[in-house]
Amino acid sequence: MQELLKRFLPFISLLVLCLLIPLCEYFVLGNDPKFITAGNLAAIFRQTAVISIMAMGMTMVIVAGGIDLSVGSIVGLTAVVGSMSMVATGGAVLPGIAVAIIVGAVCGLINGTAITGLKIPAFIVTLGAMGIYRGLGLYISEGNAVVGLPQSAGYLSELNLLKVIPVPLLLVVAIALVVHFALSQMRLGRYCYAIGSNIEAARYAGINVWRYQIGYYTILGALSGLAGAIETSRTVTGQPNAGETYELNVIASVVIGGGSLSGGQGTVVGTIIGSLIMGVLANGGNLLQISPFIQKIVIGAVIVLAVTFDEYQRRRLNNAEG
Repeated sequence: MQELLKRFLPFISLLVLCLLIPLCEYFVLGNDPKFITAGNLAAIFRQTAVISIMAMGMTMVIVAGGIDLSVGSIVGLTAVVGSMSMVATGGAVLPGIAVAIIVGAVCGLINGTAITGLKIPAFIVTLGAMGIYRGLGLYISEGNAVVGLPQSAGYLSELNLLKVIPVPLLLVVAIALVVHFALSQMRLGRYCYAIGSNIEAARYAGINVWRYQIGYYTILGALSGLAGAIETSRTVTGQPNAGETYELNVIASVVIGGGSLSGGQGTVVGTIIGSLIMGVLANGGNLLQISPFIQKIVIGAVIVLAVTFDEYQRRRLNNAEG
């Protein structure tokens, strides 16, 4: 694990110095002074909160050698179910949030069980699940947004602590601390790196691989459910189309932050930096009125470059060991 971190930290430093800071300077000094305003910075944190929360769960899955393409669809499904729960209970917000998280966790549990039990590649299982969960959300809501939510449903995304710190930012920090502690100090995290680095060696070492893999997908599903609740809070409606293409942004955040799609590498700090880079790109692009289609091209190109860099590093390491 220490060898992996040694490889990872230089990449993070390179990202911070060569991408994030120049991006901020570009938007602040060269183009739009609105970028540095408190309101815009708060907007960036609110916009990136959903992706960051999901990306921290995705970090565990990717470190363990898996992937989940259904997280965006889980956001849409949990937004619908959580909203319906709030309406059915006469505006009870907290139970609605709890329902969204539980439904997300169940979706993650199903994904993990199908992958480990049926021994089908995660890419195939979660690709199918992406369509199933999206279709289920549309079917339940009949393709319409769930309305009639109480105004208090918007507090989760709109409230500020001490009138300064957005509540979504506090959630990101709290979850980041918990996931970082789990990955660095708990058996859950040590086994995550072991499974991702060499799954057969992990089995021979006595690790119950399937149980931990299911656990990682369940955690990701629960965090996606929380993201669905935040999305509901932002619009005070349950949108069945919420979370579309989020899986791309979530995976990009992990990969840009140094996570390896081959498994065994990634940290919470890197993922947060990756999601901030994505947020700065999106926000700055909007301020400069850059086409969202161009932004998608940039995101795709960045993913390819990050994966290429990771493969280059792995080949260099393998050649050095050989």
